[in-house]
Amino acid sequence: MKHFISFLIFAICACCFLTPSAPVKTASAETLSEVYAVAPTSDVWFYSEPLDNKGLFILPESYYVRILNDSDPFCQVQYLNKTGYCKRSDLLFVDFVPARPFLLYDYTLSYSMENGSSVGNGIFDSIERTVSYYGSFLYGTETYYYVCADGLYDYVPKTQEIIYEHNTDYLPPSSSDNNSDNSQPSKSGKLSGVEIAVICIVCAATVAVAFFVLRGKKPSVIHSDEQADF
Repeated sequence: MKHFISFLIFAICACCFLTPSAPVKTASAETLSEVYAVAPTSDVWFYSEPLDNKGLFILPESYYVRILNDSDPFCQVQYLNKTGYCKRSDLLFVDFVPARPFLLYDYTLSYSMENGSSVGNGIFDSIERTVSYYGSFLYGTETYYYVCADGLYDYVPKTQEIIYEHNTDYLPPSSSDNNSDNSQPSKSGKLSGVEIAVICIVCAATVAVAFFVLRGKKPSVIHSDEQADF
């Protein structure tokens, strides 16, 4: 029985050592060399100056700006190769450096002369040019794209839909993911914190029961017909 109790105590100690250590926290935004904030909605403007009437374009939703000067109400930011401003209240600051901060989206513009040239072979009646998309701009009921080509920035009419993959690294885990993690063993094969706690409780309860059983058990009396010699 003593060996059994020793084994249980050893098992409890082993469970305690198996308890996972606290996860290492991501460095806070103040300690990072580069601080980023995401545009969590589809109406976050990028401004050329810290003024409400100086909006250049609307940032692509779920993409980031790098914070150059954290101030309020406007932060100085960088997006791709453009430096400007965003309203601090429109941004969601993160405590990590995103793997895909800016949207890299190039597409081809095509220009064609309606009636063509009446002189020459018409080689340049249709021209194509690749531009980099920065964001959208609303002008009345029309939508324009703010683009860059060869270091020059300008607006072009919206001629096609810009479809891109959204970032999700700033979103909190969904409740379904949390439930799945709690109900199933971890993919790494290690016990979860809840499972280890249950094992420790069961082991402790077993030791307690064994202790009280042994304590209440009376030693057996040895009967002998012969009297001991004094």
